[in-house]
Amino acid sequence: MPDPRSAVWSAIAWDGVGSLLAADMHFARISRHAAILGIEAPDNLAERVFEALGALEHPGEPNGSADQAAFLVRAGVRANGEIFVEPVVIRMWPDAPLAAISLAAPNWEEPVRGTKHAEWKPYRDARQTAIEHGADIALLFENDILIDGDRCTPLLLDHDGVAYHPLHSEGALDSVTIEQIRPALEAAGIPVSGARLTLSMILRASEMLVVGSGMGIRAVGTIDGRTIGRPQGRLFQVAWESWLARLESGWVAAEDL
Repeated sequence: MPDPRSAVWSAIAWDGVGSLLAADMHFARISRHAAILGIEAPDNLAERVFEALGALEHPGEPNGSADQAAFLVRAGVRANGEIFVEPVVIRMWPDAPLAAISLAAPNWEEPVRGTKHAEWKPYRDARQTAIEHGADIALLFENDILIDGDRCTPLLLDHDGVAYHPLHSEGALDSVTIEQIRPALEAAGIPVSGARLTLSMILRASEMLVVGSGMGIRAVGTIDGRTIGRPQGRLFQVAWESWLARLESGWVAAEDL
């Protein structure tokens, strides 16, 4: 397994040409996490990533869903200073609510916890385990606390009307997708906050989503066969419409830097 501190990166939606979605937010997170991991991110990281886009070939067919980007790129910096930009195909997700299973979260030590580091295989393995068990995604728990999703971030609407996501201090990633949709949620009267998401809190939730740069906004229907709230309710509708707006207006090109 690679040393977690050997690289820092982010998965960024790519239009397949020269634009990245919310590039400024992703580069800011890379810089934050690089500092935590002891990796020196160059000041001109953004310019060099955009320059690399021009030489990329499409890794396959673009995603044609109206609520997903065409592709992703994994962009980041290795501990030796090398910058990498790797194109990735995005799978098409169903419109129906997703089935999730619960798995144990990887137990990273500080300060690796909560960063987008080099050893991401446990998250890929979690998704594969979910698929092998007939589910769509895995949700990752530690001591009955929801820490993260397998390459997605959970967001649930509690009975108090607040949309809660796992705490970064507990090991969750600071989600760029939530950062993008937060203004629309709060404008619609849905406050967004981090919290310790216990199993009882999840089971009483009004509804639950998982979000990410590749999947967009998806409703969760069940966890381990248990129904979670009423899927595709108000939280989903506001988040989904906000995401569609971001896919229209949130793109950044080299000339925007």
